[in-house]
Amino acid sequence: MRAALLVGTILLLVGCVSGVHPDPDHQQTARPSDLNDLEQLGKKLYFDTALSEPAGQSCATCHDQSVGWTGPKTEINQGGAVYPGAAHERFGNRKPPSAAYATPSPPLRYDAEEEMFIGGNFWDGRATGWLLGEPAAEQAQGPFLNPAEQNLPDVATLVARVCASAYGDHFRFIYGTAICDRIPEAYNAIGQAIYAYENSPELNAFSSKYDHYLRDPARYPLSAQELYGLQLFNNEEKGKCAECHPSAPGKDGSPPLFTDFSYDNLGLPKNRANPTYHMPVTLNPQGAAWVDPGLGGFLATVPRFAHLAGKNNGLHKVPTLRNVDKRPYPDFVKAFGHNGVFKSLKEIVHFYNTRDTLPECETVSNAAPGVNCWSRPEVADNLNKEELGNLKLSEAEELAIVVFLQTLNDGWAPTAR
Repeated sequence: MRAALLVGTILLLVGCVSGVHPDPDHQQTARPSDLNDLEQLGKKLYFDTALSEPAGQSCATCHDQSVGWTGPKTEINQGGAVYPGAAHERFGNRKPPSAAYATPSPPLRYDAEEEMFIGGNFWDGRATGWLLGEPAAEQAQGPFLNPAEQNLPDVATLVARVCASAYGDHFRFIYGTAICDRIPEAYNAIGQAIYAYENSPELNAFSSKYDHYLRDPARYPLSAQELYGLQLFNNEEKGKCAECHPSAPGKDGSPPLFTDFSYDNLGLPKNRANPTYHMPVTLNPQGAAWVDPGLGGFLATVPRFAHLAGKNNGLHKVPTLRNVDKRPYPDFVKAFGHNGVFKSLKEIVHFYNTRDTLPECETVSNAAPGVNCWSRPEVADNLNKEELGNLKLSEAEELAIVVFLQTLNDGWAPTAR
């Protein structure tokens, strides 16, 4: 159903941030060392730990390459999966999404024919792209001023620190000598530069085993189990994964992004280990009673879309599956879902398969989530029941899908024959 929307969505990508016009071939062919001036500036901003209060937190703190540009601490991922801010006693309310492959997402729009929202960034779509033309540029701006993240007091402080940094001259070289005196313009330039870096081959490498397979199946074949997993992934009757995570190259041969940029309520249960439930009222007025409204919560703040908030309550952005199982060592724990409630690919695939076939744990004695029950959805409205819940997969078929998903990790190198 949704894969058909992808072509129309890609056409929206022409709306680039002012001054940034990425070559669509560059991100696939250029080497990471070939970063241009703007991308190099964005990289310096991305890794600068001085752009927080107190100093010590950068974009990379929560979006690290070793784990596919998401949360890099196994001890955090195995619990709430929400990362502390620069003020370490403060936490947000969702796990870090991957910064890789985020730049192709188009500006948030409503598809009236399909009655669904497409595009934007952040789990709830609030980085719309309506101002700068690119959601990823607006997403890059957000954490700097978020009290639960980098915690800078205002835009002027951010600009002052950038302009006084060791790369301040680089910033002025790119945007002009007067840029530091034009605070709003400088703030947008910072988002633009980080967008350029996030749009570079360092984050969008397209270097997985699956990418090699697509380029030359004979030279880089998938194993029998991986191929079986791919078949199930694309199966419209069983796995149904490709309905929201298209796996086929574009008509122009462009590699698949494994997301259709849409939003879903998958019926995930609360992650009660999330520290947000214990935050002060300034960060979470509802405390333990807080329920994540997802996209619906953001739409309620937008007058022209507020009437659609209820239909989108509990929906979260469909993430790319690229690097979904990338980890620095085998025992490293990754968290899955917008709240990190699942701790392995096998667990979340099993949830997709059996969500609607097992009773709610709250009704079962000796409850064992994933074995004889699942905890009830955090938001019971607007559940996606078309593409998951009762997929009728065997355990072997679940495992085959997991094995295929592991072919999506960047940095794969074929073994010598």
